[in-house]
Amino acid sequence: MEKFKTLEIVRASPGSAVFHLRLNRPSSRNALSLDSFAELPLALSSLDRNPDALVLVLSGAGHHFCSGIDLAALDSSPPPGDRGRAGERLRRHIKYLQDAVTAIERCRKPVIAAVHGACVGGGVDVATACDVRYCTEDAFFSVKEVDLAITADLGTLQRLPSIVGYGNAMELALTGRRVSGSEAKELGLVSRVFGSKRELDDGVRVIAEAIASKSPMAVTGTKAVLLKSRDMSIDQGLDYVATWNSAMLLSDDLTEAISAHTQKRKPVFAKL
Repeated sequence: MEKFKTLEIVRASPGSAVFHLRLNRPSSRNALSLDSFAELPLALSSLDRNPDALVLVLSGAGHHFCSGIDLAALDSSPPPGDRGRAGERLRRHIKYLQDAVTAIERCRKPVIAAVHGACVGGGVDVATACDVRYCTEDAFFSVKEVDLAITADLGTLQRLPSIVGYGNAMELALTGRRVSGSEAKELGLVSRVFGSKRELDDGVRVIAEAIASKSPMAVTGTKAVLLKSRDMSIDQGLDYVATWNSAMLLSDDLTEAISAHTQKRKPVFAKL
């Protein structure tokens, strides 16, 4: 297993197709450092290529999921030289940070966010890039950037509206207020709230293992089509999924799923 400064990859159990990707800077409440942004795409790419990994669970070590971006990564002092060139360098830096978060979506395998404690600022960027989100009762969320006199720029403003609705996203982004775990569930930001961190870990494990038991072709295809269809009209989305299935549908997974159903047994699918 690869070693990282700010992340940790752990297999759920021997033989399991579920892998845990943990933000691992507990002393700083898992604030996202420049190293974090460099390592996140590398870790996700490694897990994407790993045929043993079918489902990823993204969580935070210690008492919090993620307290946002490390202020050292937000150096706002203007570099010397031409103002236009300084602006172009800053734009490239922002795009680099954005790309690290978007790597979560680029990963073919579904990524489940298991949130406990604080999920603030950049933590919301990360969580909203995940495919499914769960949290504990004591978790809290805040689109905090407005309080730091900046506009959230790593994906929250683009992804949150399709998750909680435009009006709710606007209100959360303009106020920066704290949202409890139960309110996050009401808004649709998370799919389920668990009573404790242990219950969260156990519940997410069951869900992740259930997803991992399904056809890898169907699971990765579902993620890809949903993400693509988000930016398409219904007609375009239907055309896209027809094209996708015309290439992927006739896999051995389909034959195995039908045989298992007929024989009343659990299907056994090949690795991705």
